[in-house]
Amino acid sequence: MIRVLFVCLGNICRSPMAEAIFRDLVKKEGLSDKIEVDSAGLGHWHVGELPHEGTREILEEQCISYEGMKARQFHIRDFGDFDYLIAMDDQNISELQELKGNNGLIKVAKLMEFVDETKEDDVPDPFFTGKFDYTYELVSEGCHELLKYIRNENNL
Repeated sequence: MIRVLFVCLGNICRSPMAEAIFRDLVKKEGLSDKIEVDSAGLGHWHVGELPHEGTREILEEQCISYEGMKARQFHIRDFGDFDYLIAMDDQNISELQELKGNNGLIKVAKLMEFVDETKEDDVPDPFFTGKFDYTYELVSEGCHELLKYIRNENNL
């Protein structure tokens, strides 16, 4: 089983959006028995909460389920439990790299690194920008490209 973890700051906006979109893509591609998806936040502020209302609204508009999702905090054991840790911005990457130390076996990357000609290097946090539709556009594009990458890398 290939395990993918999306990581952002609080796990209520960007990373749960990515989890829901990626989970939907995996299901549509018939890969649910090969790829497992989760999300986490580096901070503890929202643990146990549903995704942000703006995230829920855009996912509902796109008919993408977020059923059963609740915010959780990233834990050091996640490095051993997941094959890919996908961060939303440079700050997330820095914190993950610091926690990761010298363990080079774990793939830690920013979501937008998988997009060839991206509008943004980081996925802006809609908690602060309010632009959930723009975040959805970026995350969706990144998730499509990430799935292509994982399929290719793992011969799926």
